[in-house]
Amino acid sequence: MTATVEFEAVDTNSDIGLLSVPRHVAIIMDGNGRWAQRRGLPRTEGHRRGVKTLREAVKHAQKRGISYLTLFSFSSENWSRPQQEVSFLMALLRRFVYDDLKDLVKANVKVRVIGSKENLDKSMLTLLNDAEQKTAHCTGLVLVIAFNYGARDEYVRAARKLAERVEAGELKAADIGEDDVSACLDTHEMPDPDLIVRTGGEQRLSNFLLWQAAYAEFYFAPTPWPEFDSGAFDDALLAFSNRDRRYGGLSSDATGT
Repeated sequence: MTATVEFEAVDTNSDIGLLSVPRHVAIIMDGNGRWAQRRGLPRTEGHRRGVKTLREAVKHAQKRGISYLTLFSFSSENWSRPQQEVSFLMALLRRFVYDDLKDLVKANVKVRVIGSKENLDKSMLTLLNDAEQKTAHCTGLVLVIAFNYGARDEYVRAARKLAERVEAGELKAADIGEDDVSACLDTHEMPDPDLIVRTGGEQRLSNFLLWQAAYAEFYFAPTPWPEFDSGAFDDALLAFSNRDRRYGGLSSDATGT
């Protein structure tokens, strides 16, 4: 499979009337298997089509001027899926990195990987590190790949880091605050997501960015991921654009509660 998408950043938000653009969009790419099964196809074909949608989503995020795009590619719970499907997903990820990395560098896209890297296959770990290193100099869209990621696992790892700091005398337990916790998360030095999108019709976070989602807007799209085209992406952005984000305060017209 050869990449044919040319990534480029072109801000044309006026053509759909966006009032505001989220700085950080996170997407739970759901519905690949169900999309395939409804068509009498193997689940793996849904994942294959999903990679094509992923490429288009990156391109569209650039077009709309989004700074961070986080994609939930493989959760820490997904290892429990049938081995054949897991192997296929690993092969797809490898192929995406191999085929698209040069195009991403050319488009000034920086790749960042979040999730546990403990006990990963050495070749996969090398591949993920290589993607980060070869795009480290890029200053455009930050493409965050959540791989082997689970929010609860992230919290456990963060708690261990904080405990180590306390044991080392660097920090007092009574002084631990939100900033200390955030600094120990995989997403440190990244803004929290403004908009979290889940495709495929399900309405839950599935252990994704639980801490970071505290004040995110949610958009649940009925569209399965293989059909989440630029128009569906724009629907999510328009919905966000029309939200009144109060962060616990009053609405902008002072009539909120």
